[in-house]
Amino acid sequence: MTIASNVNQCLSTIKGIEAQLSSLALNSLEEEAKAMFHETSLKIGDVKKDLQYRVLELERNEPQYKGT
Repeated sequence: MTIASNVNQCLSTIKGIEAQLSSLALNSLEEEAKAMFHETSLKIGDVKKDLQYRVLELERNEPQYKGT
């Protein structure tokens, strides 16, 4: 597995985690839990943005990774 494949796989996992945390925030009954899930989802969103940027960097600088 190439670096680009690993980063893309990690990005997909992060997207799933972000969606699950958002769902937990919406469905939680306790306000403290809602806030914690929401805050964590936002932090994961920042990680997702960083990984998306890294994928673009890989594709731009390493043409062999484009579209993987």
